[in-house]
Amino acid sequence: MSDPDKLVSVVVANYNMGKYLAEAVNSALNQTYPHIEVNVVDDGSTDDSRQVMEQFAGDARVRYHYQANGGQAKAKNLGIRESRGAFIGFLDADDLWSADKVEKQLPGFTSDKIGIVYTHVQFIDPNGRPLPTPRQDYYTGRISDQLLIDNFVTGMCSIVRRECFDTLGLFDESLPMGIDYDLWLRFSTRYEFAFIDEATYFYRQWPGQMSHNQAKRFDCAMMIMRRFLEQNPGLVDPAKVHEAWAHTFVARGNSVWRGAEKSRTQALGFYVKALKESPLYGPAWRAIAKVALPDAAVRLVQRTIGDGV
Repeated sequence: MSDPDKLVSVVVANYNMGKYLAEAVNSALNQTYPHIEVNVVDDGSTDDSRQVMEQFAGDARVRYHYQANGGQAKAKNLGIRESRGAFIGFLDADDLWSADKVEKQLPGFTSDKIGIVYTHVQFIDPNGRPLPTPRQDYYTGRISDQLLIDNFVTGMCSIVRRECFDTLGLFDESLPMGIDYDLWLRFSTRYEFAFIDEATYFYRQWPGQMSHNQAKRFDCAMMIMRRFLEQNPGLVDPAKVHEAWAHTFVARGNSVWRGAEKSRTQALGFYVKALKESPLYGPAWRAIAKVALPDAAVRLVQRTIGDGV
C-alpha cells in the first residue's frame, strides 16, 4: 500500500474562528492513526486566524490556504482539491475530533462499495463542556430511501473515500445551506454507508450559528429533495417519497410553532400538507393535537392514541 493509500486528509474550514482554530487543528494532528495531513482553508477571515496558524509553520503535515470569502462549500471544495489522501475527513474550525476517530472509522471501509463511514456526534458548549445530544436511528448500506426522509448522516462525523468526490463531484457551491445533505444524497446513489456506534466528533454550539435559520434550511432542503428525485427517478420507493415530504412538513411546522415565529396557523398549515402526503402519518396527527387543542384535550388524545397513530 502506497503512502497516498494510507493517508487521511483532514479539511478544516475556518472563518473568523481563530479563538478555537489551534485546538481544532491539534485534535486532527494528535490522532492515534499516524498517517494524517491537515488542509486549513481560511475563508477570508479578518481575525487573528493567520497568526494562529503560524505555530504550525514547521509541521509538514499542515498546509494553510487563504481565499477571499466565498462560503463554506467553496472553502471545503478547495480543501478537497488540495488533499492528497485516499480518504478525506472534515472538521470545522470551532469543533474537535476525538483522538481515536480515524483509527475507529477506517476499519469500517470493509469493501470498495463503502464510500462513507460516519459516527455519532457529541454537542459541546463554547467552553467545551458536554451538552445533551439527541440520538436517532442510523442506517447502513444503500440508504437513499431513509436519507431522503431525514438526514441522519452528520457531515463532520464522516470520513469519505476520495473516489466518491472524483466520481460524483464536490459540494454544490450554489447552495447557501444543506450542502452535506445534497452531497450524501448524491453519494447514496452509488455507494454504501457504514455506521460506527461511537461519538468521534465534538460539535460546538453557540448563539447565532447559521443552522439556527430554520426557514432558510427548510427551503434548501425542499429544493435539494426535488432535484434529487428529478435526477434519480424510480430510485426511492414511492411510499418513502411521500413519507419524506410528510416528515419535512412536520419538521417545518414544529420549527414554526416552537421557534421565534410561534405561529399556530402556519404550523397547522404545514401539518395539513404532511397529511396530504401521508394521511396516516402519526407525527403529523400528534403535532396537530398539541398545537390545536387545549392542554387537557392534548393529554386525552395522547392517552387515547398513544404512539400508534
